[in-house]
Amino acid sequence: MKLSRLAVLVSSVLGLLSSGLAAGSLVSGPMLGYAAHREVFLWVETRDAKTVALDYWLAGQPEMKSTILQTDLETTPAGGQISHFQPGLLEVGATYEYALSIDGVPQALPFPATFRTKPLWEWRGPPPDFKFIYGSCAYFNEPAHDRPGPGYGKTLETFRLMGDSGADFMIWGGDNWYTRETDFDSVSGLWYRAQVTRVLPELRKLFAAMPHYATWDDHDYGSNDANKSYELKDESLKIFQAYWGNPSYGETGHPGVYTKFMWGDAAFILMDNRWSRDDDHLDATALKRMKTQYGEHQRDWLKQSLLNAQINEHCTFKFIVTGGQVITDFGGHSETFAYYPEEREDLLKFIIQHHITGVIILSGDVHFTELARKKITDTQWVYELTSSPLSSGVDARNITEHTADPHRIEGTFVDDQNFCQLSVTGPKNDRAVVITCTDKQGAVRFTKTIKASELK
Repeated sequence: MKLSRLAVLVSSVLGLLSSGLAAGSLVSGPMLGYAAHREVFLWVETRDAKTVALDYWLAGQPEMKSTILQTDLETTPAGGQISHFQPGLLEVGATYEYALSIDGVPQALPFPATFRTKPLWEWRGPPPDFKFIYGSCAYFNEPAHDRPGPGYGKTLETFRLMGDSGADFMIWGGDNWYTRETDFDSVSGLWYRAQVTRVLPELRKLFAAMPHYATWDDHDYGSNDANKSYELKDESLKIFQAYWGNPSYGETGHPGVYTKFMWGDAAFILMDNRWSRDDDHLDATALKRMKTQYGEHQRDWLKQSLLNAQINEHCTFKFIVTGGQVITDFGGHSETFAYYPEEREDLLKFIIQHHITGVIILSGDVHFTELARKKITDTQWVYELTSSPLSSGVDARNITEHTADPHRIEGTFVDDQNFCQLSVTGPKNDRAVVITCTDKQGAVRFTKTIKASELK
């Protein structure tokens, strides 16, 4: 009897060891995507897995756990398996703990595994203070595929600092990875670049610490300065949808990565400046329509979104997120709205005519950071924060071309790797956005405050 029990025990242990050896592996993640009042998004990439399970429970109540099991996992052209978890009907304004298992094997994570749902404050109290991170241009060196010379990626320290910031969420403003010549001419190359970027250990805590939202620019869309003719843009969209956790992507019949969400008393409108983009150097005089970055449908969607936010009495600020700079009149080596003056004028005229208040533009691309502003009426300003680069090199050509920009606010120019944290704070009738720019050494380069009253 004792021998029989020992045999059963040994068999069980060998079975567990065998299943453990045969289990799939975690490639990268977890990453948090959008957060809503009763739902969140969680992302994981695995390899050779048969199942991936997410267990989650209200903090401190593991006996009440729920489980979502992913099976029949599809393999990407880069060999990974991407799982999207969207636990719903959660408690409002609550903190949850979670655990991941791959083929039944629990995964140890080097950071707290938690997520939070958004609180319900409307009609109940003042708008909550919150803070978020914004940045663009994240280049990660890979010498075998990079151009000859010193690596264009200059640091990974910015990502550690952001992961430790305690921010409520992050918005990635484009060029979130950089496709190389070995990538953007093939489907497998595009998938490879997304995977090899996400796997970096220096990004793990950041991706798990807060929700992430993203739009793209040319380098995570296709080749340098790519326009609407990019031949693999349908595949690029699939990859972006696979690797990011936005609440939506475009609309039925109108593809793209544009989306929007609310956080506290702010609306965030993320634009797609690539899918419908006319080339920067197209001669607009030959067109019978407006030369455009966004396309007619998305431009109308932006206007309708601004109007919808304006009539929302709980909305103080409207952040428009777009890949390239808007209010500057300089073009040159940066893809600014200076190449699309009619479309820019159309947007600013709409803001004026419809009395849209609280507008702040978030942009990137140019490989330096600055805060700029443009007076659009006798009493109203539109501000634009350009935050770049997170880790890429600095572009001296852009800096030289933009030296005399009259819209730049003195003391806000930063020509080093950096990120910006924006805190939305203050009593209901005196809200403000406090912008803090931090460089890769952790030094604060500038702090500026934009009062809501300036944007009315």
